[in-house]
Order: sequence, then structure tokens, then C-alpha cells
Amino acid sequence: MSSIIQLLPDHVANQIAAGEVVQRPASVVKELLENAVDAKANDIKLIIKDAGKSLVQVIDNGVGMSVTDARLCFERHATSKIRAAEDLFSLHTKGFRGEALASIAAIAHVEMKTKQEQDELGTHLAIEGGKFVSQDVAVLPKGTSFAVKNLFFNIPARRNFLKSDTVEHRHIVDEFQRVALAHPNIHFTMYHNGSEMFNLPASNLRQRIVNIFSGKTNEKLVPIQESTEIVGIQGFVSKPEFAKKNRGEQFFFVNDRFIKSGYLHHAIMAAYEGLLKDGCQPSYFIYLDVPPNTIDINIHPTKTEIKFDDEHALYAILRSAIKHSLGQFNVAPVLDFDRDSNLDTPYEYEKKEASMPLIQVDANFNPFGDPDPIPAKSYSSGSNSSSYSGSGGSYRKPESSNWESLYVGLKQDTETITDIQDIQFESEEVTGSLFNDKEIEEAIYKTYQIHKKYIVSPIKSGMVIIDQQRAHQRVLYEQFLANMTVQQASSQQLLFPLNLYFSSQEILLISELELSLVNTGFVFEEIKEDSVVISGIPVNVTESEVSILLEQLLSDLQDEIPESSFSQNDTIAKSMAKSLAVKTGTYLTEREQENLVNGLFACKEPNVSPFHKPTFITMSVEDLDKKFAV
Repeated sequence: MSSIIQLLPDHVANQIAAGEVVQRPASVVKELLENAVDAKANDIKLIIKDAGKSLVQVIDNGVGMSVTDARLCFERHATSKIRAAEDLFSLHTKGFRGEALASIAAIAHVEMKTKQEQDELGTHLAIEGGKFVSQDVAVLPKGTSFAVKNLFFNIPARRNFLKSDTVEHRHIVDEFQRVALAHPNIHFTMYHNGSEMFNLPASNLRQRIVNIFSGKTNEKLVPIQESTEIVGIQGFVSKPEFAKKNRGEQFFFVNDRFIKSGYLHHAIMAAYEGLLKDGCQPSYFIYLDVPPNTIDINIHPTKTEIKFDDEHALYAILRSAIKHSLGQFNVAPVLDFDRDSNLDTPYEYEKKEASMPLIQVDANFNPFGDPDPIPAKSYSSGSNSSSYSGSGGSYRKPESSNWESLYVGLKQDTETITDIQDIQFESEEVTGSLFNDKEIEEAIYKTYQIHKKYIVSPIKSGMVIIDQQRAHQRVLYEQFLANMTVQQASSQQLLFPLNLYFSSQEILLISELELSLVNTGFVFEEIKEDSVVISGIPVNVTESEVSILLEQLLSDLQDEIPESSFSQNDTIAKSMAKSLAVKTGTYLTEREQENLVNGLFACKEPNVSPFHKPTFITMSVEDLDKKFAV
């Protein structure tokens, strides 16, 4: 039998490798930004068009490359970061595999311009689908510029798997923020379709976080600082009252490299135990500094997963550091709940001895004693006089021979005195009734609530058992959908407008959904760069639920905003119904139960919730008889 195993051509192997390294335009952004950081640049620009599908360009002022390096960097496993396998455990750079540029060049049109500081001229390279098209010398500034155009032009199937521009743009922003947060000492700028989105000057860590996530973030942050032999920890966590429903602002960095770790996330959640509401997530920006030989980065193509030598110790140190910071800044409650901090003794008065008061008191003073024989000053008025002595401080009571003299001069008009017997009072007997005297018959069928979860209602053939949460979701869903598609819902105006703060990405989503939200009853007075001002809300939404509702909606739409108007309205209606529906464990009065049952069976599809789960089941009398059959 002839041999069937053969080596793949280089361009095919590069396209296969590109499937691991480059999944979407955001992957290209990550690799190029990390290369710019490794090149010791202090000013990096990111330019994208059509969410990176048409262009991803990164310009830096780093060390640049020579002519030979510029040609060699596009070969597979060509890197300047390591020399031997042992170097993997002493990494101080972002990249080390030497696969990124080769993979990117295999599936796109790449144009590179680079120049070292000591050279007079730079190098201009053009590659299409892994093949070198041209190489020229050019007059260039110091640094490197990579322009990646027409991503996946030679793999149409991969291009078809890309999401909408909104989703791909959000992934690019995520990667940009991760690199920018890891290096606050570098000036980052981002442009999308010709407009500037981010301009982050070199600053300290706190200022970098505030510049990315709006100015309101500053008051949310609680600093963390801990240094041990195993790990050095610094960064910020958010106060419990600012916790959100989604996990958008959660960042771990190990040696200035962004990672994802469910284990370390659990350590943070353990530190917040008892401080967060159900389903809420804290924001955190944690920077871990560990010896390079105690971690292994080379376990995932995206390098976002890391293995630690001693995870248990790291878990305990991280949890303790966060607990200490929350307690130190009076975020976590103290044991003495009745203590009033205003009554605490200031430190500067702690060791001072008490001194006698400077006020002089006359111990012999008696305000009810006899007056001095010769008062110093006297004030009189009529026959009833009072004396005041400045030297002795005596006071003489008014002299009155008879208490009746106090009422002298008052006339008694007997004509105005009315005999109490002549006063007529309204009869207490009820002579009329708002209702007829007919006896009101009670309803034959009543509803009953079981375990604050199910509503049982008798029917002719047996009984129906309704899940109150799913039923309410169905009622609200059809109500919201009708408001958005048929007629605009009414809204209740707020006396004081709500000012809610969001990140730049969330503000972008709200702007795109504004029309649909207005149809549900929201009234947006103003949409700013980092906040929205709401002056009206839907009738069945309370003021305290607005922030939770919008956060849940943004979380549900984080993956993708539907393109069609109906699909977008459907998604919003589902999200709002899920947020506002009565929860399991809520007590309902008989009237509320009755309204819910009637509302459910008035729906077009009462059988299932908006998420295609059954809302009720029926149990006939025959089924009950079978249960009791011997």
C-alpha cells in the first residue's frame, strides 16, 4: 500500500495555525498591541475601520526593526523574545511563540513600515496571504506601523462566522482596555472609522481606570496593597453598593498580563461574602506580581490562562488582602453596630488631662430666696412688681392678694353663652347605604398560593397550577411587545430626574436602543459620554428598579444587538419582563393572584413563558382519584 502521510505546504499550515491565534479582529488587535508594548513604545495608536474587518492598524514609537528582522518576523516560530525552552519560565515579554505575525499574514493583506532610531531609512513591506509582494526602503519615523487589511479575505467561511460590527467592535474595545490597563505608563489612543474613541495619557493606575470607565468610577474604588514572598498584590476593588449584575469590569493581571481565573475570582467573591446582594458582581482591578518561574503561561493559544505553583496560598492571601481593605476603609460593617464615630476621642486629645472649667459659679445663689434690702436695679410694672438685683442676683415674685384679681376687667357676656341642651348633634344612626341590601355571593372559585411560588386555581375538570414568576413574565412580555410595536406606552414623569452612570461601551448600546426604550415608556432627557439623564420611566417600573433593569438589559445584549427591529424589540421585551416579573418567594394577595391568573389566560400564548418554559399544568379529578386508588 502506498504512503498516504505528507507534509502540508507552509501556507496551509499557517492558515491552520491562524485558526488558533486569530479568531476575530480583536485577536489581531491584541497581538499587535502586545508587540508594540514589547518594543518599548511609550505612545501607541490603534486605528480600526468597520470593526476591524477592513483595517486594523497599530502605530508605535518603539525600537523598530532592521531590514533582516522585518523580513524574518513573518516566518513561523521566529521571535526575539526567547532563545531556549528554559526561557519560558523567565518571561518578561507579552509574546514568545513567534506565531502571531505569520498567522496574521497568512489570512490578510499586511503592510508593515519600520525603522530603527540609528538608521536613516526604514523598510516598507507588503504581504498578501502569506506571500511577499514588495519590499522597499522608505523615509519613516522611528518605530513600527502594522496595517492589517481585509481579514480572512482568502478564507470566506471564517469571515462568514464573524458577528455584527457592534459585537466585533466591543471585542476590540475589550482587548484595547486590557492592554491599556496593564500599562498605565504608556499613552494609548484609539480611533474607529475616523473618530477618536479613547485618548489615554500616561498616568498612574487609578487615573487610567477613571479615564477608561468614566469619572464616576473614582468614588467606587477601594485600594488594595499587600506584599509577601509568594505574591505582591495591588489594585482596586469596588465598594459593595456599586456592585452590578454583569461581570464587565473584572480584571486580573499577572506580571502585567491579562488573565482569566475562576479560582481567583472565587477568592474575591469569598472576601465579599455577606456584603453583596444576590446575583451582584463586584468590579475589581487586581495586579499580581509573582516570580516568573512559579507560573506557566504556555498552556493556551490566547495566553489568558496561567498555572500557578501554589494556588491555595495565593487564594488565601488575595481573600485576606481584600477583606482587610474593605474593613480598613469602613466598607465592611464593624462588630459594634451602635458605635457613633462622631463621639470618638480625637488622637490629639487622647493623652491630655481634663481641666477645670473657666466659668465662675456663685454657689450661694438662690433665685427663690429673700431679696437684698437695697437692690441695685429695679424694674416695676403697675402694682405687681418684680425686682432684679445685679449684685445678689435676687428675684421677687409678683405680689397678688387674690387670684381673682388676675381676671379683673374681663366681661362676661351671658348672651353669648349657649345652653348645651340647645345644641343639635348629627345622628349617629346610618340612614342610607351605598350598596343594596342583597346578600353578596362569594366567588365559587378561589385561588391559593403555595410556598409563595405556585398559584392553584380550581377549574371544572380539576385544578390548574401556575408558576407565578413565569406567568408574570409572559404577561409583561406581551405587554411590552405590544407597547413597542403597536402603540407607545405611557410613562410616569419623575420629580427629580435620575442620573445614571455607565461605561462608554454601555452608553453606546443605550444610544442604539434609545428608540425602543422610549416606546416602552422611558424618557431620556440627555445621553452624555458617561451618563444618561432619565426624566420618565414606564408606569409599572419603580424608580429604584431603573438601574437594575438597564444593567440587566445591557448584560443580555452584551453579546450582540439584533439587526432587525422586531428582533431587537423582542430581546428588550424579554429582558425587561425577566427583570420586573414577580420573583419566587413573593407573597401575593388574593386580588393579585386573581389578576395574574386572568392576565395569563388573556395572553396570546399563555402555555409558555417568553423563554419557552411551561407556565402552568392542569390536574384533573381523575388524576387525583388515581393518586388515592389502592
